[in-house]
Amino acid sequence: MTSRMYRPRGGRLPTLEEVAARAGVGRGTVSRVINGSPKVSARTRAAVERAVAELGYVPNRAARALAANRADAIALVVPEPEARFFAEPYFSGIVSGVGEALSETGMQLLLTFAGGARERRRLAQYLAAHRADGVLLVSVHADDPLPELLARIAIPTVISGRRSEEEPLPSVDSDNAEGARTAVTHLLSRGRRTIATITGRLAVYGAACRLDGYRRALAEAGHAPDEGLVAVADFTEEGGRRAMTELLARRPELDAVFAASDVMAAGARQALRAAGRRTPDDVALVGFDDSAIARLMDPPLTSVRQPIEEMGRAMARLVLAEIGARGNGAGTRVAGPGPRQIILPTELVVRDSS
Repeated sequence: MTSRMYRPRGGRLPTLEEVAARAGVGRGTVSRVINGSPKVSARTRAAVERAVAELGYVPNRAARALAANRADAIALVVPEPEARFFAEPYFSGIVSGVGEALSETGMQLLLTFAGGARERRRLAQYLAAHRADGVLLVSVHADDPLPELLARIAIPTVISGRRSEEEPLPSVDSDNAEGARTAVTHLLSRGRRTIATITGRLAVYGAACRLDGYRRALAEAGHAPDEGLVAVADFTEEGGRRAMTELLARRPELDAVFAASDVMAAGARQALRAAGRRTPDDVALVGFDDSAIARLMDPPLTSVRQPIEEMGRAMARLVLAEIGARGNGAGTRVAGPGPRQIILPTELVVRDSS
């Protein structure tokens, strides 16, 4: 005998009470079955599950989350202006990886910008009201108060990009220093001798690590440090253009540039072209990120690939583990070395610009 799915009149969805009546049990028993409680006999569980299937009952996810003191949501917090978020391919890669990792969990992803004090206060109020179960914090500066604010709220938080070597919060990062060292070593191997760098804001730990990697590669090759070959920018295309113009004025003899992001490399390429410098004939150019920008530049840009989507997936998995640990009564875990601090390897992708 084949059973048909029952629909109440008017096409409305069946209620919990109707499932209970169909299964011949109380409303509370149906709730326990739906929420996975072990305190139900196998026979009763089977009866409830059969009634759910026959009626086509769909649990109210919001109500279940409320009952369990959960929001079933993860907040992705970006303490940057919206314009930079949409211009920088790094962020879209992180969102893609996070979304993929959360897709089978039922968790919602909430995107929030918190670049100023007012936005941070509103975010704190929002999170303190248990509107999210965890936070993924992207692009954090060393002096950013957001991590401490989140710690006071006691919400599970994972950072993309450490603030320092001793980062106390769970974090996911790429090996920025080694990636930069590999890029500059590549330029040296091509016979370049006056190698400049365009850094991001050094308040960002990852930018400082890339500068360290640049310096380490030159030191290993026996080159004396020359701060005149270092220009600090801001990870924007315009910042890269200005920094390249500044470097050409200071060191017109430079024959290579390592830019700490593909976006800044694109700006540097504009300045080189305006100055009549050919790439790579006169000045070789290497970026960082291996974004779509690198492949579309003319000539295509040699770049350090960081596994951005994998970083997003790792962040999502880590915050879910933190939420699970607290839900199991582990409380706020003490920071330390191990799986809570994940550093992923980079890879140099060589193209025509070097």
